[in-house]
Amino acid sequence: METTSRQWRAIGKAVAALLMLPLTMTACGGTDDGKSGGPAKLEFWGWAPGYDKSVELFNANHKDIQVTFNKLPSGGSGGYDKMFSAVKAGNAPCLAQVGFESVPTFLLEGALEDVTEEASGAKGQFVGWTWNQVSVAGRTYGIPVDTGPTAMYYRKDVFEKYGIAVPTTWEEYAKAAEKLHQADPKAYIVNLRATDFTGLAWQNGAKWFGTEGDAWKVTINGPQTKQVADYWQGLIDKKLVNTTDQGAAWWSSLQSGTVATAIGAVWLHPLIAENAPGAKGKFAVAPMPQWAAGDKKFGNEGGSSTAVLKGCKNKKAAVEFATWMSTNPDSLKNLIKVTGIYPAATAGLELPEVNTGVDYYGGQNIFTVFAEAAENTDTNWQWGPTHSQMGADMGEEFGNAYAGKNTLSGALDVTQDKTLAAMKSKGLKVNG
Repeated sequence: METTSRQWRAIGKAVAALLMLPLTMTACGGTDDGKSGGPAKLEFWGWAPGYDKSVELFNANHKDIQVTFNKLPSGGSGGYDKMFSAVKAGNAPCLAQVGFESVPTFLLEGALEDVTEEASGAKGQFVGWTWNQVSVAGRTYGIPVDTGPTAMYYRKDVFEKYGIAVPTTWEEYAKAAEKLHQADPKAYIVNLRATDFTGLAWQNGAKWFGTEGDAWKVTINGPQTKQVADYWQGLIDKKLVNTTDQGAAWWSSLQSGTVATAIGAVWLHPLIAENAPGAKGKFAVAPMPQWAAGDKKFGNEGGSSTAVLKGCKNKKAAVEFATWMSTNPDSLKNLIKVTGIYPAATAGLELPEVNTGVDYYGGQNIFTVFAEAAENTDTNWQWGPTHSQMGADMGEEFGNAYAGKNTLSGALDVTQDKTLAAMKSKGLKVNG
């Protein structure tokens, strides 16, 4: 993906300066390089379910490398902050679960090791665009794990009860929302979350980050994203979608059937099964509705890597484990079933586990839906270098919009302004 290389060349001086910041490096936390005669011991921080099992499988078959998995809270204000702090203190683990969206942030903070040499033999085992997600300007900083093709999860029983056809366009989806809420004023088509917005904007051709000359170009409030925001604002204004039930209430509304759909990535499927067990057999998966009938355009939500953090004393062993976790058939079978990944490794896409019925979804082979989405997703999307800040600001501003203090379109404008300010504070040249 040439865009990535151009962008990082454009801000090369700023990145280089940050990468050269002095860190108090003492020892890499939980790491033994094995030179003492025993096995190399690596520590791995992450949060995804199933990762611990893949670590157990690796340890059972590798006596020269032993990995300890430590589970952290997910995301920017949890695990990532702890990782950044550990890097600065010089006691970070060798390995970390890092979403594709956060790789540029980690690089900007000087928190990643260059493992280009150690990982050079692994590149050909992965879908091309996923390797680009862990590489910048020809240098590699981790190993891809999965992607996040999106689809629509829906309650079959609710749709059947009220005679609602599965929508294939967003226009049909809006009509379904109206029909459902008229039939049952306590029921809604969706429980809208700010975190769903990336995939929705991506589907519509939005590009939040790019380059213009020697600077970053930020268009979080661009016309494609505004179109998506205005669509959902219309449903909010008509009180046809729920925006109040978050956290545990989000799951309970899916289980009770008071919310009839969820728009999300493939990794959502085991989470729904875990958190809404009473709805087993009642859910199905369909392609995301399209903006124009007959289109096949989809978004991606998430995708992750096993990154090597700054200060790791045994990069070779770290890359060996990370590659094994993403490519070994037994590890992949575990991650597909428990974590809900859609593999970044090409061999993983050939496994029967991504072409089979899923019991919770009534035996439906839901992976055919996600395969179509993956094949029709624009892979030129680029993440920005301050994603954690942007995500937090967008969540806060969408919350204000849900509370009637702003509109979603206005929330995008505020997020745009805050992101520009945050990037400039990092010394990045940026145009709005």
